[in-house]
Amino acid sequence: MSERATPFYCPYCGDEDLRPQEEPHAAWLCTACRRVFTVKFIGLNLSGEAAQ
Repeated sequence: MSERATPFYCPYCGDEDLRPQEEPHAAWLCTACRRVFTVKFIGLNLSGEAAQ
């Protein structure tokens, strides 16, 4: 299993051409807008309540 969460599109411009980056750890480069970002999984909401 990979430690890297895989995004399907850039959260800034919506483009789908993403490339893994070495630094910072587990980062992604969007080739369209040139932003580098990370994705972090926080957890699951098992309480059944919607987030406010």
